[in-house]
Parts: sequence; C-alpha cells; structure tokens
Amino acid sequence: MTSILQCMDCGATYPIHHVVYSCASCGGLLDVQHDWDALRPQLTRERFDTRLGALDTPYNSGVWRYQELIYPDIPHDLIVTKPEGNTNLYNLPKLAQWAGVRELRLKHEGENPTGSFKDRGMTSGVSHARVLGMTRVACASTGNTSSALASYAALADLEGIIFLQNRQIALGKLAQGIAYGATCLQINADFDRNLELVRAVSEELNIYVLNSINPFRLEGQKSIIFETIQQLSWQVPDWIVCPGGNLGNSSAFGKALYELYTLGLIDRIPRLAIIQAEGASPLYHSYQNGFQSFQPMKAETIATAIKIGNPVNYPKAVRALKWTNGVVEMVTDQEIMDAKALIDAAGIGCEPASACSLAGTRKLVEAGIIQAHERVVGILTGHVMKDPDATIGYHSNTLEDITPHYANRIYQAGDDIEEIKRVLSKQPQPQA
Repeated sequence: MTSILQCMDCGATYPIHHVVYSCASCGGLLDVQHDWDALRPQLTRERFDTRLGALDTPYNSGVWRYQELIYPDIPHDLIVTKPEGNTNLYNLPKLAQWAGVRELRLKHEGENPTGSFKDRGMTSGVSHARVLGMTRVACASTGNTSSALASYAALADLEGIIFLQNRQIALGKLAQGIAYGATCLQINADFDRNLELVRAVSEELNIYVLNSINPFRLEGQKSIIFETIQQLSWQVPDWIVCPGGNLGNSSAFGKALYELYTLGLIDRIPRLAIIQAEGASPLYHSYQNGFQSFQPMKAETIATAIKIGNPVNYPKAVRALKWTNGVVEMVTDQEIMDAKALIDAAGIGCEPASACSLAGTRKLVEAGIIQAHERVVGILTGHVMKDPDATIGYHSNTLEDITPHYANRIYQAGDDIEEIKRVLSKQPQPQA
C-alpha cells in the first residue's frame, strides 16, 4: 500500500483498511497520505492531459482521471463512478464586471450527476466502502450529501441511510434521496446533532459513515481543484473563492493546492477565500480573532446547503487558510439571493449556497482584499433545481426580509391574443 491514514495533530498513523474517522490517540482529524516519493514519477501534467476525453472507466471520470492523486492503489473493479466531474469552467465577463474584477470564471459543480460537488467525494467514499467490504453507508445531511450518497449506494448495491432534519430541507434534495431508494430518517434535530447521531449509531451497527469527517470523501473533492487548474492549462488563478458550511470542500481545496505545489505541478499557490452565510458563520468569527477561539452557533440561513453551525472540518479549514494565505468573509442572505439571481440570469444557475462565491468576491473587492486586476475562480457547488422554492420565492417577492433587486417578474394574461400582445409590449427588456 502507498497510502496511510495520519492524524493531522499528533501524527499517529493507521492502515487505510481500518474503519476509523478520527485519531484514537488524541481525537484529531485524519488525512489520507500517499507515498509521494514512490508515486512522483507518475505524477506529470502530461499523464493527466492524455486522459482528457477518455471514453472508458475510470478515466472518463473527472475524479479518477487523477487516480494517482486520489487513491493510487484501488482496484478498478471496485470503483463506483457515474462518471462524475468534467464540469464546466465558465468565463463570465458581465459577472466579473459586477463583482469588480478583470476576470471571473465560475466552476459549476452543479453539473455533476446528482447536481452537486458531493458526487466527487461520494465516488471515492463509496468506492472505499467497497474496499472495506461494507454493506451499509450513512450520512447526516442538509440535502446534497444525502442525494449523492443515495445515488452512489444504489449504484454499488449498498444500503444507503440518510439522517435529515425535519424542517427546512429543500424538496429537490429530499426527493432525490427518496427516489434513489435510501432509507430516510427525518429527525427532530439540526444538522450538527444529526451528525453526532449518525456517528454513534453507525459505530454500533457497523455502518460506514460518509460525511466529510471521512477522509476519503475529501480526497475525491480535491479533484475540483485538479480539474480547474488543468482547465486553465495548469496556470493558477490569483484567488479561489468557495462557500463554507461543514468546511469539507475548503479543506480539500487547501490539501489539493498544497500537494500540487509540493509535487511541482503548479508554480505557486493561489489564495483561498471561504465565504460563509452571516447566519452560519462560526469560521468567519474565529478568523476575526486570529483563530484564537472557536464558538459554534445555531445556524439560520436561506442557503440550506451551508446551514451548519459547528463544522466538523474546522481544523482542516484553518490549515487550508494558512497554507494559502487565505481569508474568510461572510455575506447576508440578501447578498446571497441577489448574487444567485445574477448567476441564474447569466444562464448558468445555482442553488443559494453557491452564490456565496460571487457575493463574497464582490464584497472582498469592495474591501480592497481582492484587487481588480486579479483572476478569480469561484466555485458553484449546487444546481439551480436543488432549491426551486428559494428561486420562486425571490422572484415573487415572498421571501421574508429579502428584497428582490434583480427580480424576473411573472406576468399574468388571459386567453386573448390582444391582451398577451399588450403585456409583451410593456414588458421591459431584461437587464444585463
């Protein structure tokens, strides 16, 4: 084996075939660590470039194209893939102008098979569950994780089990978990408590946990960075901006960038900006005090995908910020929904949490942290259809405490050609 599990705090190591999520010695979070000295001769830009456009499994996947950087020794017949990844990187000059930067590209992870970036982590996590011989996999979820787990578990012929809170679950996400055949439990608790419950129950019932505390999940999510930089012809941007909820993605991004730089695949590390919703911003407040303290909070935000008040990957996110000289910002629900409306109107579309990337970029430009001449890549984490209620509510002006500054009004007309013509003749031209 060229890979081990290693505690990020005390350095204790564990074989990767052990079912373990945190260090038995100190309770620290675990990383998957690969034997880079043994793998280095295989890790070239040319190798990954030759796999672009592959038709066959596993290299047709935007995760497994980078197998040597994700899970070098996994047998190909144990890989569970749809395939995922290969998402577009959109160059959007009008949104760049609105945000105040020369160049803005949005990496749309909502184009994954189940509509979010979680598919990238789930292909690696469920594949490792097969390596371990597990028959049941579980997660706590605000929606996207459960959709991905249910789908990949079904594909792998495993039982998927999802713990959901019993309110404020976007129907587009809940429907996916049900449709893919998972065992769905709606529990009278928020995400943070559900994560505690799923870990406790899974330990007693020999169920494999696939939340982002699982280090193999984060290995798959590293591929977002690998693919983005490959799409930029291996030229790194100045900034990578992403939403922050449970902080698995930002943790994976930091690890990916650190590894690429250490291996000589990039010549510098871009800065990472993690954007939290104001009502779910414990990382932001810890950043403000120099990470001297961390205080969980009761999360409340329209961006349900990041409605998490006690992120399990906080230590890894702090490490990622230190590796990348990164920053943390927070945005209001008003700023999130306005930015979402602009992304949607560009023909791209995203769920509310994704729009933190655009709203946060604009806010950091206004604060003088991101400079106007810098190149920015923002990550859109979920598809526009993940939360249609939020979209309709914004444009119909029915969301509490939110004013739709970029509303696309729905017009009413009777069954009459002349009336329809009158409505259309008065309709204002869509704003750029």
